[in-house]
Amino acid sequence: MERHLLRDTAYTALCEAIVAGELAPGESLHDDELCSWLGISRTPVREALARLADEGMVELAPQRYTRVASLTVKDAHDTLPVVAALHALAVELAVPRLGRDDVRRLDAEPQRYWDALRRRDAVEAYEADHRFHAVFVAVAGNEEIARLLAVLEARLRRLERLGTGTLPGRRAVAQHQAIVARAAAGDARGAASATRENWLSLGEMLERGLAARAAATC
Repeated sequence: MERHLLRDTAYTALCEAIVAGELAPGESLHDDELCSWLGISRTPVREALARLADEGMVELAPQRYTRVASLTVKDAHDTLPVVAALHALAVELAVPRLGRDDVRRLDAEPQRYWDALRRRDAVEAYEADHRFHAVFVAVAGNEEIARLLAVLEARLRRLERLGTGTLPGRRAVAQHQAIVARAAAGDARGAASATRENWLSLGEMLERGLAARAAATC
């Protein structure tokens, strides 16, 4: 039990550091340094790195290197359609189960998103966006959708940080409002379609941002 807890502690700390950019794409990871930083032994650190490698956050080559995985346009191109499909399915399942409190929560987040954009606070804008979509995932009550999205969450947040420059798109405000309107009217398929469009629009923006970032480093 203690070993599992230490592994999870190492995983969480490393994942958060990679997502935040404290461990940069391409940066080498050395067991001794990580053990010293985390204050735990080598075995749970290696187990955490193996899990991060399975999730595409770390690249491992035995006896050669362990490093933070880089992100490319292809990563955004491959990831966002899957995220879009999962969230759309969550919305379609959730709409018939939405209560008044759920709709009120959905109404609040687009305004918080817009307020964050006006303050030029990209971090809070994305947090509002994630909270908005999380309402549908929670109401849908499908554990497999929630599990799959949790696996993709860290990569998505890295893509958002690296691929958008300073601020996410303002177009999402209108898209969120359309999703809420259709959901409140009981239009499950319409709300799901609008949700898919919302995520795919983000994907297009991330691809452009990553392409520009790659061009600037050439």
